[in-house]
Amino acid sequence: MGTTQLESVQEPKYWHLKTVLSEALDSDFAVGEILPNERDLAARFGVARATLRQALEQLELEGRLQRRRGVGTTVAPPRVGVAVAAAQHDWAGGGGSSDEAWQPVECTSAKAPAAVAAVLDNGAEDEVHVVRRIRVANGQSVAAELLYVPRSSVPELSSIDAPSGPARARSVLRELHRLGLDGQDRSVELGSARADDAKELDRLPGAPVLVVTTRYFAASGTAAVSVATYRADTCRLTFGDSGALEISHEEQERQAS
Repeated sequence: MGTTQLESVQEPKYWHLKTVLSEALDSDFAVGEILPNERDLAARFGVARATLRQALEQLELEGRLQRRRGVGTTVAPPRVGVAVAAAQHDWAGGGGSSDEAWQPVECTSAKAPAAVAAVLDNGAEDEVHVVRRIRVANGQSVAAELLYVPRSSVPELSSIDAPSGPARARSVLRELHRLGLDGQDRSVELGSARADDAKELDRLPGAPVLVVTTRYFAASGTAAVSVATYRADTCRLTFGDSGALEISHEEQERQAS
């Protein structure tokens, strides 16, 4: 990575630096290789560390870099292609093959956040089932989900011997599967990883993530609300002709650019 003069560049310095760094990643570094520390990089490119940090943050957001706990900043592998469609919530089966599926982690009873309770038409003081799942693709955790299920959506659950942990989560999902769904809608927004999501996704707290909120409808109204947090450095979300949400592979585009 050679020295680059940025003083005469009209566009923001960090944006030009991002382009220079991106080209260097293609030519000088291998996937998984650790970048020099910020002080050395800033000195090499003749920029302030704040400018360098902005460029690195942009590259992380674009999936070129990863900040890894206890390691540093490394060159990211190609983004993982994962289908995100209605089939992913085949509740009883987990929504995928053994190497690409939602894996139940825990189920608790708690009050839903105010925004979720409002969508559920649920009383602010009413407790709901909160199922936590992890999405695994190609052996890598790519998403963490909190699924909020009103007790009215799974009325038979109380008669089932469902201990805590993954077993209880599976029981809630089986009952939700029996309920059947009439439709769903989704929204996607950029967010920052919370501490619990960051730990499960091997990210640093505050790292960029994509938050997919899905509302599931049944004859009785809203059956459940899912808030799924996807790694922004690993996934790119697109909408197909069917309206289903997909995460598509970006490597061909990266090579073309």
